[in-house]
Amino acid sequence: MKEENYFKFSLGQLIPPLFGMLLIWFVFWIEVSQGINLNKFGVLPRTLSGLKGVLFSPLIHGSLEHLYNNTLPLGILLTALFYFYRQKAWRIVLLGWLFSGLLTWIIARSNYHIGASGLIYVFASFIFFKGIFQKHYRLIALSLAVVFIYGSLLWYIFPIEEGISWEGHLSGFITGLLLAKLIKVKTPETKKYEWEKADYKEEDDPFLKHFDENGNFIEKLPEEPLNEISVNYEYKPNKEKTD
Repeated sequence: MKEENYFKFSLGQLIPPLFGMLLIWFVFWIEVSQGINLNKFGVLPRTLSGLKGVLFSPLIHGSLEHLYNNTLPLGILLTALFYFYRQKAWRIVLLGWLFSGLLTWIIARSNYHIGASGLIYVFASFIFFKGIFQKHYRLIALSLAVVFIYGSLLWYIFPIEEGISWEGHLSGFITGLLLAKLIKVKTPETKKYEWEKADYKEEDDPFLKHFDENGNFIEKLPEEPLNEISVNYEYKPNKEKTD
């Protein structure tokens, strides 16, 4: 697939990120408007009833600040995922949702774990490592952008702050790394310039001909002599017979 087709933007790619952001806000609105607490639908590790949190915990948030802090990163990373990895984006979302929740259920402390931050770590981890593994310049640039914007997230996979599910963050980070390693994506064909081709010869390059052996630029190249063509005419007079 050519680069211009692979990186072609469409409005449909914005639907999943917008839907994801609206969904978590809608669930929070239900809690507030109905005066209920849905924390019991979070992940409760190593209990049978706590397994339902694998499905529901990313939709539940404990406060408006918690919800706000997760909304923008979720939207940005989902947009990047559906733009750069559109062929496998839904698979990454579903597997990331499932396995990050299960890993949290296995390793976390005995408490309710809620919030979309585990998924955020899945997407950030996947996008970063996949770009490195694919070795495509645009995907590597995306990886570096993720590090620049969300590099500080790395600290929160460790127990450095009370009240934060660092186990959920760590589970998301590990899940994203594994998905980046296991899920195969097609890398777009990179345009090759003449100087990158195996049969490239410097002496035949029209641009390099403008430089002499000392590296000085030659504005006007000497005109190549034209091959001389010689034409020989033989004149034979028409001899008429005379009686």
